Amino acid sequence: MAFDPKSAKSSLVTPAGTKTIYKLEALKSVAGERLAQMPYSIRVLAEALLRNFDNYIYTPEHLEAIARYDAKQVGEVEIPFMPGRVVLQDFTGVPCVVDLAAMRAAAVRLGADPKKVNPLVPCDLVIDHSLVVEDYAKATSLTINGQIEFQRNEERYKFLKWGQSSFNNFRVVPPATGIVHQVNLEYLAKVVWETAGVLYPDTCVGTDSHTTMINGLGVVGWGVGGIEAEAVMLGQPTFMLIPEVVGMKLTGKLKEGVTATDLVLRITEMLRKHGVVSKFVEFFGPGLASMPLANRATIANMAPEYGATIGFFPIDEQTLTYLRLSGRDEAQVKTVEAYAKANMMWRTEADEARIEYAAVLELDLGTVETSLAGPKRPQDRVSLADMKKVWNAAISSEKGFNKADKADQSVEVTLDGQTFQLKHGAVCIAAITSCTNTSNPEVMLAAGLVAKKAAALGLTRKPWVKTSLAPGSKVVTEYYNAAGVSASLDAIGFNTVGYGCTTCIGNSGPLPAPVSEAINKNDLVCTSVLSGNRNFEGRVSGDLKANYLASPPLVVVYALAGTVNIDIQNDVIATTPAGKPVYLKDIWPSHEEVQALVASSVKTSQFTREYADVFKGSTEWQAVKAPVGELYAWDDKSTYVQEPPFFTTLTPEVKPITAITNARVLCKLGDSITTDHISPAGSIKKGTPAAKFLDENGVRFADYNQLGARRGNDRVMTRATFANIRVKNEVAPGTEGGFTVDFTGLPAQADACALPAGCPATGVSGAPVRYIYDAVQNYKKAGTKLVVLAGVDYGMGSSRDWAAKGTFLLNVGAVIAKSYERIHRANLVGMGVLPLQFEAGQDANTLGLDGSETFAIAIDDKVQPRQQIKATAVHPSGKKTEFSTLCRIDTPVEVD
Repeated sequence: MAFDPKSAKSSLVTPAGTKTIYKLEALKSVAGERLAQMPYSIRVLAEALLRNFDNYIYTPEHLEAIARYDAKQVGEVEIPFMPGRVVLQDFTGVPCVVDLAAMRAAAVRLGADPKKVNPLVPCDLVIDHSLVVEDYAKATSLTINGQIEFQRNEERYKFLKWGQSSFNNFRVVPPATGIVHQVNLEYLAKVVWETAGVLYPDTCVGTDSHTTMINGLGVVGWGVGGIEAEAVMLGQPTFMLIPEVVGMKLTGKLKEGVTATDLVLRITEMLRKHGVVSKFVEFFGPGLASMPLANRATIANMAPEYGATIGFFPIDEQTLTYLRLSGRDEAQVKTVEAYAKANMMWRTEADEARIEYAAVLELDLGTVETSLAGPKRPQDRVSLADMKKVWNAAISSEKGFNKADKADQSVEVTLDGQTFQLKHGAVCIAAITSCTNTSNPEVMLAAGLVAKKAAALGLTRKPWVKTSLAPGSKVVTEYYNAAGVSASLDAIGFNTVGYGCTTCIGNSGPLPAPVSEAINKNDLVCTSVLSGNRNFEGRVSGDLKANYLASPPLVVVYALAGTVNIDIQNDVIATTPAGKPVYLKDIWPSHEEVQALVASSVKTSQFTREYADVFKGSTEWQAVKAPVGELYAWDDKSTYVQEPPFFTTLTPEVKPITAITNARVLCKLGDSITTDHISPAGSIKKGTPAAKFLDENGVRFADYNQLGARRGNDRVMTRATFANIRVKNEVAPGTEGGFTVDFTGLPAQADACALPAGCPATGVSGAPVRYIYDAVQNYKKAGTKLVVLAGVDYGMGSSRDWAAKGTFLLNVGAVIAKSYERIHRANLVGMGVLPLQFEAGQDANTLGLDGSETFAIAIDDKVQPRQQIKATAVHPSGKKTEFSTLCRIDTPVEVD
């Protein structure tokens, strides 16, 4: 390449003085006119290559490949990308810190300096996933839930405090501050970062899929598994194929009554249908000019739901407006503007008109209608007008819940002195939960106005509805109080339960016992309505089979109605104490009302006040006493934090990649298997291997906590892998929730869990059915490797490293699926589990595989990225099936 990267080095005058920048215009000698056609998000990747160029990791070939970026023919070119920082939440962050602590212990065993294991980039961990909605609809709920949180998680908090004091570049944002994405948006992100006098775009990776919310602020960042995050923390760039970028042109304005939530559900539907997995999506068009940043963040947050790596909004005036609103220093705001304009990263209509994309989708915002999504996937949008019809079709059809003969079933329940009839479609959880929407004052204040109008009419939630409000930061409470809607939300049951990720992650807490018993004894299909981004099976609550995503104001409306079996737009929602019927039009606020309340209630002072001393924490946090020292003192009796087995047998010698032979099928699964199915995050069910382990270690049922909180302990997590209550393993037909068959012929281990009542004793080929963990102990004893067979979108959903770690510890050598979601595929590679992909038109069923076969997979040290690999399956009858698979080790670094 006839280009000297040093020529890109330039100076920029800023309010903080003259700084060094690396100008993209220097690439014009290589890129020519293509430089002006390059999407904004690709320009960020190009700048990182320019700035980090060392002719070793970052080579001339990498620079030339990105300089000649052709949107229509991207090809498969790998580049290194070094994010500027890492953000973590505690569910996924604790395992990262556990691994770093274990690496330090391994370093000592190998005679190395433990200080060599230390984050080399800034890392911020926000404790936001430990809160569980145990108490609700009371003035004391916030206090009670906070007390329970600290009581249950003190050991984890001590560990994180140790990490904060032991590691460099590692900060912890204490509990009860807010959710990681909102804290990132409101405080951590700078949009333009500075190190040693060099300015560069703020970029990050995070151990939560919805790290993409920061894309709304013009920051390139996405979710990765903990394994990838640890590599970045230790100074290794993430290697990626230069992505295709799909452009989404937004025009027009939203109609009266339509919210940002409705918009993102429509966008999710469109982009999922188009197909954007492993691609960047970049938004442009005249619709952006007046779109507030909070709406952009709402759309960017749900990039994992529409399948994209990022959903990017370039820097423009709206970015600066938000930075000022959220209390960023004016010098920083002006530096952002100066840098973006000087380095081709400032959005203008003239500039974006020249940009080329792999494909362009167009959406007129005026066509968006009020919607929900569900009952099992976020991309399954349902128009509010069609909701009752769609629900009745779902409850009755065989592909739905198959209750045609019992669609009107009714069960009498008494709770807190009130007796009522519980039916299919009853809304048993209505949650304004953090993440997608609570960073958006428009939808949050709209919910407050619905509550205010409803309370004025004397309405409240139906008695069977568990209501909760979990703001994404304390700023929400500040503007709720300023707007005068807090008392109304309390009056109808939406008391603040805490600040953190709750219902959306499965921390919804138990339903009242009478309601739970009625649902489970009578097989009722009851529902949740939540303002989150995920509604996969078994995620929100083990009692609820149907879950719908909706805007915060709609969540309030459904709490008042108490059922999804209603035409919300036309039917009576509730009746006042005086007997007057109330319709949606009576309580739904106008756009003008919402905008006026936003203007009068949301102030910069609220942000500056709440983030003035963000790392100090509450008196409870300050009282947590943490150990000190370079090495963590592992406690063998701990049920929260244990040294994982990944590094305990580590040697300097690298073992070769060898073929898989005589492997058995652990799981044969269908389409859309999520990381929630593989590694659940919700409650721990009695009688399961994970529960048995806790019982044997003296943990009371009341203190089981959530699986997500136990991710620092491999002994719990391995026992819970593939143990979601909704997992249907086809080798053990008739079971649901963590069962397989055992082909070893060995008797069950002495400590194996007893099968629950009604569970089939045998599966395919008459092999005995066992809990997955228990069967694997026999497979390990027999020296038998295992494989998983699956369908489309395997591993979709949350970035959950334990979905790969648990798979590895269950002795799985390979997964063969029809397609993969990006993060989980990379995590499987990171754990040394081989991801293979069926050829187009093939799957386990078309090949006639029932899961009773033994498998051989021909792989060795010469494996190349995305090569064809032969697999052979031999049925007990002797029938041999040979088929070719695509190796989804996608890059040379992944081979290494």
